[in-house]
Amino acid sequence: GADAVVHSLTKYIAGHNDVLGGAVILGSLDVSGLWQWRRMLGSIIQPVEAWLVLRGMKTLEVRFERQSRSALAVAEFLSEHPKVGAVHYPGLRDDPYHETARRLFERDLYGGVVSFEHADGRAEVLRFLRSLRKIFPSPSLGGVESIASYPAQSAAKVMPPERRRLLGITNGLIRLSLGLEDTDELIEDIDRALGGDGD
Repeated sequence: GADAVVHSLTKYIAGHNDVLGGAVILGSLDVSGLWQWRRMLGSIIQPVEAWLVLRGMKTLEVRFERQSRSALAVAEFLSEHPKVGAVHYPGLRDDPYHETARRLFERDLYGGVVSFEHADGRAEVLRFLRSLRKIFPSPSLGGVESIASYPAQSAAKVMPPERRRLLGITNGLIRLSLGLEDTDELIEDIDRALGGDGD
């Protein structure tokens, strides 16, 4: 029922961290103004990038299902870990958005991104990121490899502290984007890094 949808092609749709692109999908709206704007700015995806997006779309469903299943397993593991203060993932039954997500999402797939609060704060977050071996510290999501990002040091770094607090971005918040690796190996990496010494 939306009049317009703006969507990134860079993340899950292309899915391999090798494309920059976006899409604007319009319903019954007049596109002439948008088309004129595009002509003036020259914003058009190149043929190779378009082909890479189409290639990625062919595996989107199976990638997203695998990533969602891994994310749920990781979220369940984190919710029991003593060094984790809170886990934010709508697939968990006690998440405040679980019922809404259950109504909206098909087949109990809640996405491949899990956020959690390290109970010991900033210094331990940095130690955790240095201790990871299978998961790469990087500010992105939606690729085939798992990554961990630290919003307080990346996307939210320039935000005033009061705005960060309003958005729930604490110094202990870590975001995991789960990829296609073996789920048990990802959990083992996270568990070791939570108890690791950063060496």
